[in-house]
Amino acid sequence: MTQLTDERATPAVDTLIVSPAPTAPALDPGPTDRLRGWVVTIFLTTLAAITRFVMLGYPTDAGTPVFDEKHYAPQGWQVLTGGWLEDNPGYGLVVHPPIGKQLIAVGEAIFGYNGWGWRFASAVAGTILVLLVVRIVRRMARSTLVGAIAGLLIIADGVTFVSSRIGMLDIFMAVFVVAAFGCLVVDRDQVRERMALVWVEGRIHDSPYGPRLGVRWWRFGAGVLLGLACGTKWSGVYFIVFFGLLSVAFDVAARRAYGVRRPWIGAGLRDVGPALYALVVIPLLVYLASYWPWFASETGVDRNAVGTKVGLGGHFAFVPDALRSLWYYSGNVLEFHSGLTNSAGNHHPWESKPWSWPMGLRPMLYYFADGEQISGCGASSCVKAVMLIGTPAIWWLALPMIAWALWRTVVSKDWRYAAVLTGYGAGLLPWFVTMDRQMYFFYAVALAPFLVMGLALALGEIIGRARASAERRGTGLLAVCLYLGLVIANFIWLWPVLTAIPITPEAWQQQLWLPSWR
Repeated sequence: MTQLTDERATPAVDTLIVSPAPTAPALDPGPTDRLRGWVVTIFLTTLAAITRFVMLGYPTDAGTPVFDEKHYAPQGWQVLTGGWLEDNPGYGLVVHPPIGKQLIAVGEAIFGYNGWGWRFASAVAGTILVLLVVRIVRRMARSTLVGAIAGLLIIADGVTFVSSRIGMLDIFMAVFVVAAFGCLVVDRDQVRERMALVWVEGRIHDSPYGPRLGVRWWRFGAGVLLGLACGTKWSGVYFIVFFGLLSVAFDVAARRAYGVRRPWIGAGLRDVGPALYALVVIPLLVYLASYWPWFASETGVDRNAVGTKVGLGGHFAFVPDALRSLWYYSGNVLEFHSGLTNSAGNHHPWESKPWSWPMGLRPMLYYFADGEQISGCGASSCVKAVMLIGTPAIWWLALPMIAWALWRTVVSKDWRYAAVLTGYGAGLLPWFVTMDRQMYFFYAVALAPFLVMGLALALGEIIGRARASAERRGTGLLAVCLYLGLVIANFIWLWPVLTAIPITPEAWQQQLWLPSWR
């Protein structure tokens, strides 16, 4: 008996010649505290709704829209009263697709042509954005606590807060792309569940390319949402490209994890085609469907361009006239955007370039009023302002977050950070290609959710793993709580210049921390 239990004893022969069977990666079911997860989500979403809807109709310019609301609020009203079609008669060209203005029109249908009307849809979208961020980060981190941290951060972010309280398009873009991102995260988990089932059934090596994965409704949903994003602003196309690559990368990683002999070729044969259908064809169809009022009209801008401005013949004569007219109209829109360049003499006092967006170095002043006619601050002269500004306690950590996410992606192969960087890159990197163009900080609204996701994942690591010692986790939790307190205090400090609360001129100057904020 002693010889059999001695570690130095000669092992049995069969132990030497039999190789251990390969093991599949452990399937992580995610957080199991579903009830608590939804209680936390509902609480944070309610808190977001309160902050987004309080004083929603304030301020206005004597009852009229402020800043670029002057474009979208009237167009939304025209959509509502003109058969869901806007033709922007003052300009002769509608420079953005219709989805965002149709959503604004819904609020105006409920509340009328006033601040509540043209901002209601934005506030709903901003509230939904908080819910999405909480649920997505909870799933990615496998932690309700980390999801709650992300929710607090996005609630206290000045960029998404202000964008939720103004009748513009960017908050809708952010919601659609974040929802599409969430669908792809769920699709990733579902693919791994299917791969695990194939593994258990012993069919993983039936083909060197791995199994077919069946219908993937979550990825289909991502395609629909990306189509809605493109139907709001054309920059949604950037997310189609980046998310398409992300989806295929998820598939390659899943095939490799489960020992498929040729994972890259398998993904190319099994996954790329369906991904192109779900994430390219479906968004295109949704985008075209968003123009249904234009297709149904007789008076839409360039609706009958074929035969008047475009010849009836040519290589594309086989394409229906309606689509050719839309192509011509879109070309005019592209020409309009392409012409808004600094070299052509187009300058705006609050424009900014994408290199300044990660840290919010050049915010955007949406509304400003001062003088003796402004009261309520306890002084003879007061200032009211609404500034699109990222909460510094959040946005000034953008570069460290990006560096940490890159490190975790490259060294630890952490898919969560890779996914966050993909979404962040889709909202930032393409804009560097057209640096001469007029650009503004509100283009960066879609960056905010991914910045928050990356920070929340990093804060989760500061708290520590569940198996860490109580002292380790307690210290980490204390550090995170102190940081969240700083974020909330920073948000409260900025509140007057996010909501146009009257303040003294001296207080206004104290809010402008950097020279580039002036």
